Amino acid sequence: MKLPDAEKLCEELARELEPRIGPKSAMIGLYTGGAWLAERLHPMLGVHAPLGLMDIAFYRDDYHARGLQHDPKRTKIPFDVNGRDLLLVDDVLYTGRTVRAAMNELFDYGRPQSISLVVLADRGGRQLPICAQHCGARLEVPAGMRLSLKRDPAGRLALVLEPERAA
Repeated sequence: MKLPDAEKLCEELARELEPRIGPKSAMIGLYTGGAWLAERLHPMLGVHAPLGLMDIAFYRDDYHARGLQHDPKRTKIPFDVNGRDLLLVDDVLYTGRTVRAAMNELFDYGRPQSISLVVLADRGGRQLPICAQHCGARLEVPAGMRLSLKRDPAGRLALVLEPERAA
């Protein structure tokens, strides 16, 4: 399966998002791939609020069953979310559970005016009624495969397919 160029998708997303950026706009990237994408989009869009980064590990609905799958990073939201138009950025949208967890955590910080989901790729397979308002590509991923975003040492982003890990 040929995957789209993540760098081009990022540029296309920036062009799509640019008209939406206003004085109340702020951006939050979800670790890890969404943080990489947000780190790229934030300066391209000239968002005035500092970039926020979020790790939703403790908000996952399967945390009790899976435990921590990685070293948790610290959520950093260096602005007041109240009344903001938030761009929530993730790399790949799949079941919707990561986004649900992110919204739960966000509301612990306050009440934003709006939340728009920005993803590099939507692979389908939703288990919750979540959809991206801004999506670089919609892809059909073969069963048993995982779509993820990688970043090389030079900072270039690439979408890759890997076999799913056992839960």
